[in-house]
Amino acid sequence: MGCSSSKSTDVVAKGPPQEEQNPKNPIATFDCTMGTFKAEIFLDRVPRTASNFIDLCTTGFYDGIHFHRVIPGFMNQFGCPNAKDPHSSSAGTGGPPDGKFKNLATDAVESRTKGGKIKDEHTSKDSNQAGTLSMANTGDPNSGGSQFFINVADNKMLDWFSGGSSRHPVFGRIVEGYDVCVAISKVPTKDDNPVKPIKMNSITISNLPE
Repeated sequence: MGCSSSKSTDVVAKGPPQEEQNPKNPIATFDCTMGTFKAEIFLDRVPRTASNFIDLCTTGFYDGIHFHRVIPGFMNQFGCPNAKDPHSSSAGTGGPPDGKFKNLATDAVESRTKGGKIKDEHTSKDSNQAGTLSMANTGDPNSGGSQFFINVADNKMLDWFSGGSSRHPVFGRIVEGYDVCVAISKVPTKDDNPVKPIKMNSITISNLPE
């Protein structure tokens, strides 16, 4: 599961594009062994995808998982439960358990089914620019779950509206600590897996709707 692309030869973008932040959107604080960074989560644009991510964060699903695929000039991938073992051969193939979660924008009850997958949310045309968070999938429709990636370059070929075969909806963007994300992408790797494991200690969510 992931985003299909060969290693990019593009220059890594200097940072996320400057965009006005929605003060009502939740903020995710990522605490990993290489540092801390924060992201605005687009609850206002992709409420199902954002609510799925927030639910997994607040239930501790991501705690102790390692980055399993990092590529300089491209992206950092994370969120597979099999990657609690940083060198697992099945890292990148797992997802969350089936279940229900609340859509925090609509109050509707959403579902994860068929191996923890959610329905695609191709509604907001936000490009896979440097500093954005985007859903990973298998390439099949409705195959996203817990895995996502952080773009460290402009990867518009991954946009769901690009007309190509890769369709990855963006659900957030880095607002603080982008340098940490770039540093993660540049660590020594073996088969794109960091040689020295990078563990997510926790992801906490603030500014949730009341």
